[in-house]
Amino acid sequence: MAFDGITLALSKGRIFEDTLPLLAAAGITPIDDPEKSRKLIIDTNRPDVRLVIVRASDTPTYVQYGAADLGIAGKDVLIEHGGAGLYQPLDLKIARCRMCVAVPKGFDYAAAVQRGARIRVATKYMQTARDHFASKGVHVDLIKLYGSMELAPLVGLADAIVDLVSSGGTLRANNLVEVEEIMAISSRLVVNQASLKMKHALLQPVIDAFAGVVK
Repeated sequence: MAFDGITLALSKGRIFEDTLPLLAAAGITPIDDPEKSRKLIIDTNRPDVRLVIVRASDTPTYVQYGAADLGIAGKDVLIEHGGAGLYQPLDLKIARCRMCVAVPKGFDYAAAVQRGARIRVATKYMQTARDHFASKGVHVDLIKLYGSMELAPLVGLADAIVDLVSSGGTLRANNLVEVEEIMAISSRLVVNQASLKMKHALLQPVIDAFAGVVK
């Protein structure tokens, strides 16, 4: 049976926690905590609003195809997705971190880049890494990994990594140093364009409430 209200796609963890004050401003309170519940569809105090819990990298896809009316996704995820079919009205300024290049201590990154050598870079952010190094005219071989990027330089798989960094503690623990910041990352509100037209009366107050908190 089709759901006539608003479906909001969220991922567990930091994005969910940082979104709670935004939801509260819109008068929305989740009934269950996704960290404690196995439910993937979470009801709220409002019968016309529900949350779907998805993998962070899947959020834009759920919104693009209308399985969710709106969602919250990191800028990193949106760049990799491409943002097709998505309206991005707000930078919510939550879940902040930065996309960086990191190398093992002692690796002369500046010299390697200057002399035009091909360097091997491990990342799951292929589009971001490709665009960054292309803009600098640096030749790289990109190696796609899905986790534990820090391991790649330690075992000789790569010379450098491109990854998200928050405190930098994981880099330091694995004897890696940040050598370049590619961009600041935060989470965005994304909206299905068809939903915005068809459910405007429902969606716009939520978008406005979020905007009020951000400002």
